[in-house]
Amino acid sequence: MNLLAIETSTEACSVAVYADGRLFERHELAPRRHTQLVLPWAEALLAEAGLARSQLDAIAVGRGPGAFTGVRLAIAITQGLALALDRPVLPVSTLAVLAMQGQGDDILAAIDARMGEVYAGNFRRDDDGLVEAVGDERVCAPAAVALPASAVHGVGTGFGAEAGALVHRLGDQLTGFDAGALPRAAHLAVLAARAFARGQAIAPDALEPAYLRDKVALTLAEQGKPTPR
Repeated sequence: MNLLAIETSTEACSVAVYADGRLFERHELAPRRHTQLVLPWAEALLAEAGLARSQLDAIAVGRGPGAFTGVRLAIAITQGLALALDRPVLPVSTLAVLAMQGQGDDILAAIDARMGEVYAGNFRRDDDGLVEAVGDERVCAPAAVALPASAVHGVGTGFGAEAGALVHRLGDQLTGFDAGALPRAAHLAVLAARAFARGQAIAPDALEPAYLRDKVALTLAEQGKPTPR
């Protein structure tokens, strides 16, 4: 099985190729440079793996949640490539991709959603070391994140948002956390390979982003600024 994986939902630009179990990845903190990097990296990684585009079985994408522009970019590039190659796509939750960096079996992944909120999702690691979602993903204030039934390890920028409000919210139920972690395409590729084996690939035109919320900015009034007359 050969997959190309694209993850641009956060400040990190991350691209990987999964070639029959081998992983090749490029990952860089590159705000506002995702558009410039994704396709050249994809070509370079395919060459490194010794694959032609025509040898890909599917294109995997981090479907969000995350930065609206980054999520839209990944979806658009994935759809374009998949349609051109006549290949299916494998959408994977960006929170699940992030959760792969958590420690232990129970993980809470959280991404800073700005506007005083976080994107959050609970995950449990299976016997193969991969994560499965536990409940629905949500966007809310850190203080409104539901307390888990058992202790969890935290991962993602949501743990640094709002002066660490999520850390305070979880208290003793947090075994540790990594607030600097960003999703990586290599983890996306591994999760997508499992999804492909389960028959979860979809047609490119059925691919949709997971924004979790529709509002992307505060109004001037909400920011406490005067409204132009």
